[in-house]
Amino acid sequence: MRKTSLNAIHQELDAQLIEFAGYEMPVKYSSINEEHLTVRESVGMFDLSHMGEFHLAGPGAVTFVDGLVTNDVAALEPGQILYTPMCYPDGGIVDDLLVYRLGDDELMLVVNASNIEKDWAWVEEHLPAEGVTAENRSYQTTLVAVQGPGAEKVLSAVTELDLSGLAFYAWTRGTVAGIDDVLVSRTGYTGEDGFEIYLPDEGGPALWRALWPHNVEAGGRAIGLGARDTLRLEMKYALYGNDIDKTTNPLEAGLKWTVKLDKGDFIGRESLLEVKRNKVSRKLICFEMLDRGIARHGAPCHDDDGAEIGAVTSGTMSPSLGKPIGLAYLKRGHTKSGREFHVEIRGKLRRAVVVKPPFYKEGSRK
Repeated sequence: MRKTSLNAIHQELDAQLIEFAGYEMPVKYSSINEEHLTVRESVGMFDLSHMGEFHLAGPGAVTFVDGLVTNDVAALEPGQILYTPMCYPDGGIVDDLLVYRLGDDELMLVVNASNIEKDWAWVEEHLPAEGVTAENRSYQTTLVAVQGPGAEKVLSAVTELDLSGLAFYAWTRGTVAGIDDVLVSRTGYTGEDGFEIYLPDEGGPALWRALWPHNVEAGGRAIGLGARDTLRLEMKYALYGNDIDKTTNPLEAGLKWTVKLDKGDFIGRESLLEVKRNKVSRKLICFEMLDRGIARHGAPCHDDDGAEIGAVTSGTMSPSLGKPIGLAYLKRGHTKSGREFHVEIRGKLRRAVVVKPPFYKEGSRK
């Protein structure tokens, strides 16, 4: 297993470490519930260094990436970020990622940890013969996230960057904790205000140790991957491998807003146009359990007559709401808010109801 630059710190903090995407990562430090509520109420620090970072540069870089993904990269100004799926020709999803416009001819793609090698092979396969250089910096980059209503206060204690003026889904660069040329973005996967901080591995431990006392003073904790998952689920943020993958397309996954069919050609466009013309046959919905039980990934869903109408992709007990929630793909005609259906849990059918996203509506960022 790979270890991030912060591995020794996780051990000092008595983290429960697990294998995730080839890395030894903290799943929790205290309890998932405590860590989740800490981020909702105050602030928390995450090690996300397992994520992948690809740097692309050259006069053809923007055009190249625009042809790889569904969202409109060319519309980005330097300093801005966008979220986008990247699709196969049949419209299935290679990955969902962030695109940072670093300059007129320079971009950074931030990809999911479990997809680094697959995504890099996809980029290399489509790379033009000239006009674009690409570098995989995934294994030399530390990524620390500070998330929660108190995030700006914590990060401001170690930098003179103008964080109050940094818009959501924008980035800046400067000195943080005495480390020069650090990239800071106002992004996150929690539904709360927060920042994601990128720097070379050698600066990772110093950054964490500089932030830590301010995090603690603000009532914060270290947050593991377990709480990261429950936080994102409460916001209906898709998890690759659970809610989206090569068998799903962005339109049925509720990501229509990221698919710019009129921007010009991109991989998967013709297939997605066909899906749009014919309408989606299923849709990713939010549901709450009405009966006892927590729905898990893969659990079959049934209508009142017992016919199978879909399957659960993610499910948990919501720490913020105190009730079981989940995501599921249901057939068209069963996806309207308020519609009841049944989830098969341990061989028994349990009632559930479709609800409007997100589950948690009080976050400091949407």
